[in-house]
Amino acid sequence: MSSRVPRWLRVLLPAALILIWLAGAAVGGPYFGRVEEVSTNDQTLYLPESADASVVQQKLSEFTDSEAIPAVVVFVGEEELSEQQLGAIAASMDQAGELPVVAGDVSPPIPSEDGLAAQAFVPLDTSVDTGEAVTLLGDTLREGQAEGLEVYVTGPAGFTADLGAAFAGIDGLLLAVALAAVLIILIIVYRSFLLPIAVLATSLFALCVALLSVWWLAKADVLLLSGQTQGILFILVIGAATDYSLLYVARYREELKHIQDKWEATFRAIRGSIEPILASGGTVIAGLLCLLLSDLKSNSTLGPVAAIGIIFAMASALTFLPAVLFALGRAAFWPRRPVYDPETPGGAATTTGPWAWVARQVKHSPRAIWITTTVILAFGAVGATQLQASGVPQSELILGESEARTGQEKLGEHFPGGSGSPVYVLTEQGQTAEVARVMWANGEIGSVTVTAADSPTGTAPVDENGDIQAPFGPGPVPEPTVVESRVLLQGTLSSAADSVAAGQTVRELRVALADVEGEALVGGVTATSIDTNDTAIDDRNLIIPIVLAVILFILMLLLRSVLAPVLLVLTTVLSFGTAMGVAALVFNGILGFPGADPAVPLYSFVFLVALGIDYNIFLMTRVREESLAHGTHPGILRGLTVTGGVITSAGIVLAATFAALSVIPILFLVQLAFIVAFGVLLDTFLVRTLLVPALTYDIGRKIWWPSKLSREETPEKAGEMVSV
Repeated sequence: MSSRVPRWLRVLLPAALILIWLAGAAVGGPYFGRVEEVSTNDQTLYLPESADASVVQQKLSEFTDSEAIPAVVVFVGEEELSEQQLGAIAASMDQAGELPVVAGDVSPPIPSEDGLAAQAFVPLDTSVDTGEAVTLLGDTLREGQAEGLEVYVTGPAGFTADLGAAFAGIDGLLLAVALAAVLIILIIVYRSFLLPIAVLATSLFALCVALLSVWWLAKADVLLLSGQTQGILFILVIGAATDYSLLYVARYREELKHIQDKWEATFRAIRGSIEPILASGGTVIAGLLCLLLSDLKSNSTLGPVAAIGIIFAMASALTFLPAVLFALGRAAFWPRRPVYDPETPGGAATTTGPWAWVARQVKHSPRAIWITTTVILAFGAVGATQLQASGVPQSELILGESEARTGQEKLGEHFPGGSGSPVYVLTEQGQTAEVARVMWANGEIGSVTVTAADSPTGTAPVDENGDIQAPFGPGPVPEPTVVESRVLLQGTLSSAADSVAAGQTVRELRVALADVEGEALVGGVTATSIDTNDTAIDDRNLIIPIVLAVILFILMLLLRSVLAPVLLVLTTVLSFGTAMGVAALVFNGILGFPGADPAVPLYSFVFLVALGIDYNIFLMTRVREESLAHGTHPGILRGLTVTGGVITSAGIVLAATFAALSVIPILFLVQLAFIVAFGVLLDTFLVRTLLVPALTYDIGRKIWWPSKLSREETPEKAGEMVSV
């Protein structure tokens, strides 16, 4: 083939590919610092627009004439607060009201019944950075306070600021840790200088172009981007692109050993690796796109965002990397350059080394190996039912120190726990009294008010009979604000808004309000949380079976078989169950986590099954290739030996990149990092190394049923490796 390709094309094509990717990276690189311009961590935006909490949230601004995010400020003293201290607090609140980040009137300080604390409410402007606004507010309120008086900013604004601070490390810390881990592993694997840089550039360039595409799609409101999605995109692209690069490099090195011309070697390497790379990438994309079926936008938008990343990871590994390695030639592998040996046939495989030894063990005792590994995995999977994935309180989302969480605890000690995060009820004007009576009937609601624009406080109290009262004793009774014949009532929860008790209160309230004539929708922080958890659980139950079916179908097309794909999927599911079981043990018994988000099992399943199947694809496509030439039993052993090193390296890289997610102090990401990293290592060292080869070897050529390969065993050729 090389003689038919003009020299100018050999130079121009690789150079053009390299320049295109360099240009894409140069344009996309600066967007790492601009993701916050198009991303949001507002949980309400993730719900379906038809959800009760979403409808109420959309109507709030019409009643309050403000889109501010509320901050709850808690002042706590060592002793009962004196009049002098309360006066200083009131003065500081007046000073805070003049801050440019405040979007409306601040409330006066409200002392607690025990006299040890005071609370106040401050609406913060959503057009400014919430973290900066909370910091400025806290610093202002702490100035001039008496010694021993503690000040905490909590509530929705405080927790939003915590999330923003936690996600702030994605562009810097997460990326640096992931790239450093990959570089170290590549240096150990290749013991080369240029090759790790070429592979790392392949991953980084793919990420730059993927981020550029995702940024503009989010800018156009086609996609919803969050800090969580951004972190997963970074890790997935780096890990996948490196995996695909490792596969190509291994094939290229193999071709250089028996082909002298590097153009011909490049062509053969691409031809040999394009099918498994496209198949594995296509499988991951198919699994990710199943998330589009989710009702939660945080799930449905992750699908296309991550799929875009995988597309560019494959494209970079199949275009940029081959172009760079062609330009460098054998020098890319310095100082361990592959030596051209015309006496070595292209299909020869080594009979020495650790993977040849593993292949011999599989050959000698296939049934004992696959039964033993299956029992071990099944034992680990038993604990999967103990994973508590029904949701966690908002205050527990951040790991480590949290002013908002401490403030919430102090608030619960001295005030009703739900202060500052009320439950909202949107109902018809004529049902105001009846709805208020239902709210009062719930023992966990301590006070009820109705939104009233002409009230000094913006609300008017409603008594247990459903009658609207004047805010400050005798005086004119404010008229409730009416929008489209509906009013907005608020109830203060006795328990913290993100607690299990508060969630149960909202559920009971919804059941009771269902008996009231007309429509009564319940919203607020608590309602948003339980709606999100309920939707996530429904999504999980729907999407997991669909992902399995899609991946099974793709494998059947790829391997031209029915039995092999079924067994591969079953082994991957078993591995996933084991990862979840071990995770439950670690999360509950060792780390003491408060539970897990319902999306943790879903995301873990999508990534582990799709990525776990990747290694089976890498293995079984090579096994099928070798089986066509040498027969099924020799093909299994040859495929295991040839792919052992590259798949193990790929698994370690992917596990390391996902483990890097744990540097972001978000409970969800830390749990996802552990499950996926552990599951990938399990797939790499146990499932793909022992279980799958031993099981397929024991079954023999019937593994390819019903294809022709299952009925006609190809005669074994000379040069059979793996002698006993």
